[in-house]
Amino acid sequence: MTTGEIEREESASKGRYWIAFEGETAEMTYSRLGEKQLIIDHTGVPDALRGKGFGERLVERAVHDARAEGRKIVPLCPFAKAQIHRHPEWQDVLA
Repeated sequence: MTTGEIEREESASKGRYWIAFEGETAEMTYSRLGEKQLIIDHTGVPDALRGKGFGERLVERAVHDARAEGRKIVPLCPFAKAQIHRHPEWQDVLA
């Protein structure tokens, strides 16, 4: 079970989600493609946090936010792409 709050920051051209937990930080970065698309380009989870669901939570949050904001996701990051394909209920946000 993972804990920790997911944080988000976004600029005009890119952004990131991250979770700090027990002195480690997992993050997922993205670039904006216009107003309606996000390109997830990297997910990084430190060894100490791997296998605990942190990466999946980051992708899930991006999916939730994309829906709420009317955006689509282009998952260039292999991890994010695999997670979205593993969850058919998330695929409505694919560009």
